[in-house]
Amino acid sequence: MRNFLYLSAIALLFSACKGGGLFSKNKFQKSSVTGWNYNDKSMGGFQKSKVVEQGTGPGLQFVQGGTFTMGATEEDVMGDWNNVPRRVTVSSFYIDKTEVANIHYREYLRWIEKTFDDPMYENLINAAKPDTLVWRKALSANEPLVESYFRHPSYNEYPVVGVSWRQANDFCIWRSNRVNELILVQKGMVNPNQLKTFQGQAEENFTTKSYLLGIYAPQPAKPKKKPELLDENGRPRNYATMEDGILLPEYRLPTEAEWEYAALGYINQNPNVKSKEGKRGEELYMNRQVYTWSRNVNGLRDSRMGSWQGKYMANFKRGTGDYMGVAGGLNDNASIPGPINSFYPNGFGLLNMAGNVNEWVSDIYRPLNSKDLEDFNPYRGNIFTKLVKDENGEYQRDSMGNMKKAIVSDEETRNRRNYQRNNLLNFMDGDSLSMASYNTGYNTLISNKSRVYKGGSWDDRAYWLSPGSRRFLDEDLSSATIGFRCAMDRFGSQEGNGFKNGMHFSNTRQNSRKR
Repeated sequence: MRNFLYLSAIALLFSACKGGGLFSKNKFQKSSVTGWNYNDKSMGGFQKSKVVEQGTGPGLQFVQGGTFTMGATEEDVMGDWNNVPRRVTVSSFYIDKTEVANIHYREYLRWIEKTFDDPMYENLINAAKPDTLVWRKALSANEPLVESYFRHPSYNEYPVVGVSWRQANDFCIWRSNRVNELILVQKGMVNPNQLKTFQGQAEENFTTKSYLLGIYAPQPAKPKKKPELLDENGRPRNYATMEDGILLPEYRLPTEAEWEYAALGYINQNPNVKSKEGKRGEELYMNRQVYTWSRNVNGLRDSRMGSWQGKYMANFKRGTGDYMGVAGGLNDNASIPGPINSFYPNGFGLLNMAGNVNEWVSDIYRPLNSKDLEDFNPYRGNIFTKLVKDENGEYQRDSMGNMKKAIVSDEETRNRRNYQRNNLLNFMDGDSLSMASYNTGYNTLISNKSRVYKGGSWDDRAYWLSPGSRRFLDEDLSSATIGFRCAMDRFGSQEGNGFKNGMHFSNTRQNSRKR
């Protein structure tokens, strides 16, 4: 009898451990609305990811968002009046620490050439190549740069130029897919051999969207001893979903507001930056600096004592015929664009947000954008789309392997309260809601293909180095003075990883005295 009771106690203890009892290692998190366990196959197996924060993509720097005065801080000597100051708020986001370099863009071209190696894709490959002829000038001996600037290893780490807005946008899409593909390989979701067998895949190549929709079937990887993900029955799972939090958001061009906010780096002016949970930084500080760098913000030279005193903080044209100074004392040491990792950083640690090359942003240009747009994440350029399906209800892919999209119909927008149009490039500017109209080809160069670029370049005077200055160019054109950098949305805490969102106050004990 005693042995029977002993064995029964052991069996009961084992059962309790297996079922999540007192001594079980499987301590499930419970739903606060139903009380059911998450990730428990005995309660439906609803999955809650262990990943709670967004990872930082390659090359990116976190930019903590906030409110700032967007617009010109220099006197408008050009008389454009196209960036009247006003206060806006920008959400936190990520942006490249440096401009995209020649070697980065050549990596992109090499992938395209290998993936689309059939002669039928020759036009697609040529469309991705930068226009090296932008270096030519009628009365200047720049021909060597036509042949060497993009290809020669001496210029590997120099910013790519001759890239149109459309080409820069396509690069961002490609970069998003390659980064997420590598993440899946590193997590054991995709066979590593896939990274060396992509030649000739053409439109069947990996894209993040086609993977998430189940259209792209990757080569399976060998099962790990400790799998990253489990299905609802507790078995290893070899595919990831958006809910797992493993994949990163898309790389993209920054909005004009994001770019300007990142360039100013105002966090450097905060005397008491919050560095840990429970500590509070300063809320108010002066933020009307002229230039981007983190010291001597209203001057062009380094103000520190010592050998750096008097050095130029950026690569720009000091005056007529003066691109780099005199021999033995070069002022910015660069007659054309300089290396992407050179010159003085700003408050967010970003390089060359002023000078070197101008940079494309995603916005459509209008001179009165500062008056028309919203005060939260302002942006002009929205075209609302949806994924395309065939007659069988299957999603379609385009010639690059990306999911085909179509503009949403008027029928789909008719009953929306937050928007009633699908194409908002010229919203409040030439439509029935506005008395202003741009008659393209008659009285203006501004169109729905005019894209903003900012920052100033090696061939610009100091006026254009101020983040508030703005110019525009057709999205299909390029220049020897325009490059780009990528950005990415930030999900979750606006203060960055390791911080909570919102305000969290300590609980106070209620007074239990009877009243």
